[in-house]
Order: sequence, then C-alpha cells, then structure tokens
Amino acid sequence: MRLNNLGYLLKEGVKGIFTHGFMSFAAVCVTVACLVIVGSFSILAYNLDEMVQDLNRTSEILVYVDSELSDAEARSIGTKINLLDNVHQSTFVSREEALKNFIEDHDNDSAFSGVQASDLRHRYVVVLEDNLLMKQTDEQLKQLPGVGGTAAAYELAEGFTTIQSVLHLVSAAVIAVLLVVSLLIISNTVKLAMYDRRDEIAIMKMVGATNGFIRLPFIVEGFSLGMMGAVLAFGLEWVGYDALVQKVSGVDSLQLFTWVPFHELLIPMAIVFGGAGMFVGIVGSWTSIRKFMDV
Repeated sequence: MRLNNLGYLLKEGVKGIFTHGFMSFAAVCVTVACLVIVGSFSILAYNLDEMVQDLNRTSEILVYVDSELSDAEARSIGTKINLLDNVHQSTFVSREEALKNFIEDHDNDSAFSGVQASDLRHRYVVVLEDNLLMKQTDEQLKQLPGVGGTAAAYELAEGFTTIQSVLHLVSAAVIAVLLVVSLLIISNTVKLAMYDRRDEIAIMKMVGATNGFIRLPFIVEGFSLGMMGAVLAFGLEWVGYDALVQKVSGVDSLQLFTWVPFHELLIPMAIVFGGAGMFVGIVGSWTSIRKFMDV
C-alpha cells in the first residue's frame, strides 16, 4: 500500500469519528462504562487480596526455648531458625517481655500479679515466607537443638490460604466474564455504526476497493474510539478511587481496611486500560465489519 493511500485511509478513519458523531459518542460511553466496571472490580479484588495477605502474615509460629538454656544460648538459637528455608523473620522475646505482654493482654488483671518472669520461657515469634509450608517448617523447628516446643495455628493459616485461592479464582472468572461482555457490547455498538454505512461499504466494493482498503479506516476509527474510552475511563477510575479511599478512611476510624494508594497501581492500570481500549476498539471494529464485506 502506497504512503499516500495510507495517509488517506488514516485520515478517513479519524474523520469517521466526527462524521458519525452520535454513534462515536455511544461507542466511547459504552467503552468507558465497561472499562470502569472491569477496572473497579479488578482494583477491589487486588485490595482484598492484599488485605488477606496482610492477615496471612499474622499467622506465626511460637518457638519456646528450653528453660534450662542460659540467656546467651537462648539468643543463639535465632541464627539456626533464620537459616531454615521458609523462615522470613524470627523475633526473640525474653521472659520479661513475654510477662509484660501477657499482663497487658489481660488488661493488667491483678489475678496474674503473682506470675514471675521465671515461670515463663524465652521464645521466638517466627514469620514464614509461605504459610502453606507451616506444618513442614514447624517440624523442622521442633528438631532444632534447644527448642522446647512450638505453637502453630495450622487451621488459621490454611483458612487464609483457602480464602486467597478462592478469591483468585473468583476474580479471574468475573474479570474474564466482564471482558467478554464488554467486548460483545462494544462490538454490537460498533456494528450499529457499520450498519448505517453499509451502502458506503457496498459502493466501495463495487468500484473495486480491496477488503484491506475498506477495513483500515474502520480499524483506525475503532482504535481511536477505544483509546478515547480508555483515557476517560482511566481518569474516572483514578478520581473515583481516590475519593472512595478518602471517604472510607474518614469513616473507618479503626483502620480495619488498608487500601493500596492509586499511585502504586498507576503504571499497571495505565497499561491494562490502554491495552483493553486498544483491544476492544480494534477487535470490535474488525469483527463488526466482517459481515458487511460480502457484497
């Protein structure tokens, strides 16, 4: 294809946006609505996944040191614990600290005033890399010299892992369905625009225009509309997300929900919205014009 023909076709594609203003406006609005819905659910699913991961990190193993070991020997066990593959971090808690935490957890109840630090044992709070391996890691910890026992909430860790797995599956399924529905809606919207121009396409076919020559302006038009919708949807998502986070933060005085700042999602969301806008615009136009090419 010669450059002058390519320039003409690109110009016709952009011109078509304004020639069929109402249908172009409808296509952009549908694109914006679909992308905002998909984007909102994706961000919600991502935030929920982060919250579950934060809760999952609270699943810890308590490692009790043998009471016969000296303070120096008890502290040296931490090096051995940190050498285990699945250990992310281990924190030493002395008898005195354990007693202080115990009393604070029971609201300084005088009933525990007789408890002495010597009644407790030094311990380590161990945070794991992967809670799926908690049971195996717990067994390894028990085998370490100087370890007098452990306490691990297997059920809690497995529950968080199950919730996270289900959340991933549901999120992937819903996002896939929303993308398919969005593509169908946008494709049908573009198809209505093609229907209004069926006579134009028929005349071009009759005078000998190739399929590629006819398709390119519509592809350019669909790409432009898709990208316009993506930019508008991205802006609305950004503004709406920040407003929602500020609103929820103002109401959630206990900070029960932790939201990821949008600037951390900026580049991934821009890539996803841009790719989605390009995809639905081009594919929507391509699939819609196919039925009008057989004249």
